[in-house]
Amino acid sequence: MTENLGFRIKPLERRPSQSLLDRFAEAASPLISDNMNRLQGAAAGLRPIHGSGRLLGTAFTVKTRAGDNLLVHKAIDMAESGDVIVVDACGDMTQAILGEIMLRLAKKKGIAGFIVDGAIRDSRAFQELDFPCFARGVTHRGPYKEGPGEIGVPVVVGGMVVHPGDIIVGDHDGLVAVPLDHAEQIVGLAEEQLKREQAILASIEDGTVDRSWVDAALRQKGCVLP
Repeated sequence: MTENLGFRIKPLERRPSQSLLDRFAEAASPLISDNMNRLQGAAAGLRPIHGSGRLLGTAFTVKTRAGDNLLVHKAIDMAESGDVIVVDACGDMTQAILGEIMLRLAKKKGIAGFIVDGAIRDSRAFQELDFPCFARGVTHRGPYKEGPGEIGVPVVVGGMVVHPGDIIVGDHDGLVAVPLDHAEQIVGLAEEQLKREQAILASIEDGTVDRSWVDAALRQKGCVLP
């Protein structure tokens, strides 16, 4: 049977192990970004709608037309505990893609959170339940349920490309998507960087921090220092 482009639904076939996800629990988004050479992932313009909760899980991707959430409903039914539903809603702010009812459905299933490149509503429920949700903004206007839309395809949210099965990390500094094939390497590098940064913080406190690299870098660039 020929695929019906615009109404494709593909199951998520690859997920990271729980042990690998657990290692990302202590990895801040800046550390992850640094170790992907600061080029992978950013999700510019998306902000946390919830309170303080950290977002961590496996990307379950949805692409939908602006203002329509039919395929997002299907994604909630299909997603597993620990998945993050990542919705490319074209950045549209005229209709909310989800609200409290969908939040409650997702929370009951153990879904880890939402990312919506578009709007949501019932924002107070996300704050009060501290259910992780990053979105472009909030509107009271509800969605349509007609489609088209697709599940299990690569999507773009805030300029960040997300593939099904990527590891999603969201915190106060933003969002990052780690390709599953590189996740073991990236988290290892992030762990090493965290140790180095902790040592720098300790040296600041005890007064032994070495700042000579600043002048060395300036001299290398031809700067005459006073």
